[in-house]
Amino acid sequence: MSDIFPVVAIGAMGGTIAMTPATPYAPVQPGLDAHDLVAAVPGLADIVEIQVENISNIPSPSMTVADVLHALDFARGAVASGADGVVLTHGTDTMEETAYLLDLLWDEDAPIVITGAMRSALMPSADGPANILAAVTTAVSPQARGLGVLTCMNDTVHLASRVTKSSSMSLETFESPGYGPVATVVEGTFRQRWALVSGRPSALPRPPVGPLDVALLEAAFGEDGRIISLAHQAGYRGIVVSGSGVGHVSTVAADVISDAIADGVSVVVASRTHGGGTAEAIYGYPGSEADLVERGAVMAGNLSPRKARLLLYVLLSHGCGRDEVATEFATRGAD
Repeated sequence: MSDIFPVVAIGAMGGTIAMTPATPYAPVQPGLDAHDLVAAVPGLADIVEIQVENISNIPSPSMTVADVLHALDFARGAVASGADGVVLTHGTDTMEETAYLLDLLWDEDAPIVITGAMRSALMPSADGPANILAAVTTAVSPQARGLGVLTCMNDTVHLASRVTKSSSMSLETFESPGYGPVATVVEGTFRQRWALVSGRPSALPRPPVGPLDVALLEAAFGEDGRIISLAHQAGYRGIVVSGSGVGHVSTVAADVISDAIADGVSVVVASRTHGGGTAEAIYGYPGSEADLVERGAVMAGNLSPRKARLLLYVLLSHGCGRDEVATEFATRGAD
């Protein structure tokens, strides 16, 4: 640990922030490593001691559980060696999912802060350097300790459990519907906007490396249950249904869900809306949330369908049954 500056470990995982065109005006591809990214941030060495490592250099849609667990090992090792915080650079397409999977497994007070870029390095007004600087500022802030895994983009900081990418191209893409950012970075200072009332849930055990054996399906208009049946027949151990409203599906889809549950498939129902989450006892018709709970499904609460899939995956990887799954979702999906 440095006697002068706080220590931040920066791990590069890829994404737009590390991409450049092979020729002028060509589509961008991975081309920059962790040292390149750090070198592009003016004055960084004047405020922190930096440790850098290249974890991966891939587009975030290709990220796997193994890649995320590699990043987890990097972060654990850095904190054990004295780092005050960890910054990961990552593509924005699946940043919220990597952040949440790490958050489920992270049991340190030191924060992991994930950042990236919406504009590649050679574009006018590339945002990568500013995002790295804000992420480092967050990673060494005493107020960020105990908040778990955070995302930091465009000077806004969000909890991994709430953040989502809301726009495919805007710099102001990351939001936490119904909550807002937990902090902002203003004039080089981390400014917390609200605090966790009940603290973070305990970290879950690390899952084994393997396929993410949980299907994510949307119960769209006119859904007749066939796609749910296909996931059941394909042998998925878990299915997350992105339902309408507070967690609704059609009557015929509800019957298919019953068949899957009877065969031992864990089914979680989330809401496809961006705020409000699921209920449990407002509506009672076939396919409603109350009906699905009675059939054995678990409601995701305020967790988005994408985050519900990751939580169910981690729980099933350790053999959790329906009651344990319901308890964890009740805790982690609450306000």
